[in-house]
Amino acid sequence: MTGRIFDIQRFSIHDGPGIRTTVFFKGCPLRCLWCHNPEGIDAKPQLAFAPERCIACGECVKACPETALARNQSGKAVLDRARCNACGACAPVCDAQALEIVGRDVAVDEVMAVVLRDRDYYAASGGGLTLSGGEPLAQPEFAEALLRAARQERLHCSVETSGFAEWRRLERLLPLVDLWLYDYKETNPQLHASFTGESNELVLANLRALDRAGARLVLRCPMVPDYNARPEHLDGIAALARELRHLDGVELLPYHRLGQSKLARFGFSSRMPATVKAPDKDMVSSWNGYLSSRGVRLLSADPGIRSKVPGI
Repeated sequence: MTGRIFDIQRFSIHDGPGIRTTVFFKGCPLRCLWCHNPEGIDAKPQLAFAPERCIACGECVKACPETALARNQSGKAVLDRARCNACGACAPVCDAQALEIVGRDVAVDEVMAVVLRDRDYYAASGGGLTLSGGEPLAQPEFAEALLRAARQERLHCSVETSGFAEWRRLERLLPLVDLWLYDYKETNPQLHASFTGESNELVLANLRALDRAGARLVLRCPMVPDYNARPEHLDGIAALARELRHLDGVELLPYHRLGQSKLARFGFSSRMPATVKAPDKDMVSSWNGYLSSRGVRLLSADPGIRSKVPGI
């Protein structure tokens, strides 16, 4: 059994309890405006190009079979993406690592060999394996195989998901997942479609089905100023938190522009206006305070939460 990933991150402390190893799956059905892992969107391997790293050696130009790479007047590489088929011939000869193929096929045993290096840390911290992405549910067979292998090693298993998939894909993983890290991006169905390309009906239906099945849940809510960071969405988060019987809590994920800066490496342009800034500490504190005052259990609340929220 093999699957396609774009990274394995050891010593992760933000993707579930304890110290974890997070496996990032390649491919996602949503197109979130604020995506912080744009390299996980396309299911195919992609060529990442960081021209600022180029040292003008010209080796990549010689290696490219499609003549997709040329040299400009200063000798530095220029990439014609219309010609590039992401064959990867250029990346191994680029000593400056300006060129890199992102996305590789791996076997379950290969992934588990990396995961099991840190077994002692998992035992000491209550950590384990987390599947993320991209979207793990886009590769259900590979996700199931990895989780079964981790179960055999008695590891704690988490899955981070948008929930946008057929219910049967979640259902088959239910016995293998200890904790679902469930992205909840927007309450309003029309705005959800505008922000992600899809409505939220399926997302909510699957979330409620998981709860009925007794699955442990954490709501992870990206908060983006001028988009979903609105009183109506905060109220929607609070209402959903009250409804779910097996919810451990809510984690707010403040927007940052790191994902936007990655886009150029893959030949994409940002759809987020440059005027949208990362929220400051007071703004994040106000969101947490608003939810806390409505009885929501927050998992990463700012210690400086205020009971009143200016402007809301």
